[in-house]
Amino acid sequence: MVKRLLFCIAVLCCLMNTQCEDDVIIDTECDFTTIVSDSKYAVASHNGLSFIEAIINDDCLTLKIGASGCDGSTWQFELIDSGAVAESLPEQRYLKLDFDNEELCDAYFERTFSFDLTPVQVQGSNKIILHIEGLENALTYSY
Repeated sequence: MVKRLLFCIAVLCCLMNTQCEDDVIIDTECDFTTIVSDSKYAVASHNGLSFIEAIINDDCLTLKIGASGCDGSTWQFELIDSGAVAESLPEQRYLKLDFDNEELCDAYFERTFSFDLTPVQVQGSNKIILHIEGLENALTYSY
């Protein structure tokens, strides 16, 4: 009985030792992931919101938006890329912030959130221009 117990403990120790400390764990600091979908891009709408600020920091696009509502807690949004890449130097991509606001209050609120831009990176390139519908100026994303 003792031999079986020792054998089980030895096997468990071996199994636990298979996890390597060098395992790469990608932990994005962004709130959401950018979606690449031409069908979602075609129907996306940002009606009712205003862009206040847009900043790229590392692989995160941080957006500050404003819109009317009761408190902004039910707002839903997705950053959607069209999937198309304009062949220029640097390459260019086209995105929309799909914004859904069911709040019927007249108060004005601002929210800040971020999106992971790694899904829009172009292989073989280290810089792209992002055109976000409704945003006055294009943004340069270097990676």
